[in-house]
Amino acid sequence: MSASMKECLQLQLLEMEMLFSMFPNQGEVKLEDVNALTNIKRYLDGIREALPPKIEFVITLQIEEPKVKIDLQVTMPHSYPYVALQMFARSPELDRQQQLLLNRGLTSYVGTFDPGELCVCAAIQWLQDNSTSYFLNRKLVDEPSTQAKPVKNTFLRMWIYSHHIYQQDLRKKILEVGKRLDVTGFCMTGKPGIICVEGFKEHCEEFWHTIRYPNWKHISCKHAESIETEGDGRDLRLFHSFEELLLEAHGDYGLRNDYHMNLGQFLEFLKKHKSEHVFQILFGIESKSSDS
Repeated sequence: MSASMKECLQLQLLEMEMLFSMFPNQGEVKLEDVNALTNIKRYLDGIREALPPKIEFVITLQIEEPKVKIDLQVTMPHSYPYVALQMFARSPELDRQQQLLLNRGLTSYVGTFDPGELCVCAAIQWLQDNSTSYFLNRKLVDEPSTQAKPVKNTFLRMWIYSHHIYQQDLRKKILEVGKRLDVTGFCMTGKPGIICVEGFKEHCEEFWHTIRYPNWKHISCKHAESIETEGDGRDLRLFHSFEELLLEAHGDYGLRNDYHMNLGQFLEFLKKHKSEHVFQILFGIESKSSDS
C-alpha cells in the first residue's frame, strides 16, 4: 500500500472538514457515530490504541430542478482513499429503476478517480449536476449522454458479522429485505449471527443500509467480494435464494437465548457453497471439519 493507515485517516479527516464547511447547517451531514471523528483524532494523537470504527455518514443534498432531496450514504473504509468508498444515493422521488441507474452512473464516475484521490466532494457535485435527468424521465433506459462508456455491473458478495441475532422482529426484517431486493444468501441466527448477501452492488448496499438503520450498532461487514460483469450475475451466485439458516446450538449459560451456534456445521455449510475460505476471515481461526 502506498500510504500508511494513519495517512489515510488524516486524509479522511481533511475531507470531512471540507464537507462540514460545504454543509454547515445542522442535520445536513449526519454521522452514524457522533464520536467517530473524535476517536480518529485520538488514535492519530496516540491517545487511543485500538483502530477506530469507520466513518459512516449521510449527506442530504437539495436538488434545485426538480425540487427534490437526495440522501447520499457514505462509508469510508480505513484505507480510503486508496480503496473504494461504499456509497449509495437514494431519494423517495425515485423508483427502483431510476435509483439503480443513478447509482450505476455515480459508481462509474467515482471509478474514474485514481487511488489516493479524495472523491466524496466530487461525487456530490456529480449528483448535483447529473441527477435531474433521472428524476425527469421515468422511463429512462440508457445512461445519460454524459456517460461516454457503457457501464458494467458490479456483482458483490458481503459477509456480515454480528455478535448475535435473536429477536424475531429483526429476523423477520432481514428476511423481508432480502426477499424484496434481488439478492441471494442467508442469515444464520443465534450467536454469532452471520449474514451473506450477494447480488448487484446497488442492491447489496441497499440491503446493508436498510438492516443496519436506525440503531443496529454491533454489526460489521467482515469481508466483501466483487467482480465486474456484463451479464445478470446469475452464474456468479453461490446461493439460489435468501433464506434463514438454522443450525444446532452448543450450551446454555443460564441466560435466555445465550447459546453458541455449531461452527463445525457452519463450516460444512460453507464448503457446500464454495466459501470455506471465509471461515477464517469471520472467526480468525483455521477451518476444521466437523468430523474432527
